[in-house]
Amino acid sequence: MSEGRVRIVLVDDHSLFRGGMRMLLGREAGFEVIGEAGDASEGIKAVARLAPDVVLLDLNMPGMSGAEAARILAEETPDVRVLMLTVSEDAEDLFAALRAGACGYLLKNIEAEALIAAIRSAAAGESVISPRMMGKLLSGVRAETPAPAREVPESERLTPREGEILALIARGKSNKEIARALEVAESTVKIHVQNLLRKLGLASRVQAAVYAVERGLGGE
Repeated sequence: MSEGRVRIVLVDDHSLFRGGMRMLLGREAGFEVIGEAGDASEGIKAVARLAPDVVLLDLNMPGMSGAEAARILAEETPDVRVLMLTVSEDAEDLFAALRAGACGYLLKNIEAEALIAAIRSAAAGESVISPRMMGKLLSGVRAETPAPAREVPESERLTPREGEILALIARGKSNKEIARALEVAESTVKIHVQNLLRKLGLASRVQAAVYAVERGLGGE
């Protein structure tokens, strides 16, 4: 990031949507929309030319798909963080985007505040998934992970509260929802999440959710 600013390129085939996003992000301190494109091919060229921190990439566009564009961007510009921003709630689209190298998958009905937070998280190196899609991600992980849970080493042991929060993360709950469920402050939840990620050597909530599901946590 340049002097703490997050430089963004928009890639979407709907000009009105790009215009609205440009206005929204332009009002946010620390964000700068440095380019845009109406299709994936032009988006790849814009990214190569402008070297943004984050690309907001639509999934279904005429010509090349967003997933294919994400794959090319991951190969050619690996330092650029690719966030899919789409209307598709299809699990296959989610997995295709993540396998292609996208660092996140957001739905276009996302609230503005949540979008801003997701872009900041992506720029900081984290993975972000819309809560509505987290369940589909975890269902896929469960289907591919039949092996029994292994014993967690002593050094990785979590406190009872951290274990509760890890299980709720595995169910796709946000910090606000976890705070409400446990009747604690959201800031307290954030501290617990940071602590459990550190103890488990994980980098993101997505990794924490997968870790939990692999160990049989998060069941209703």
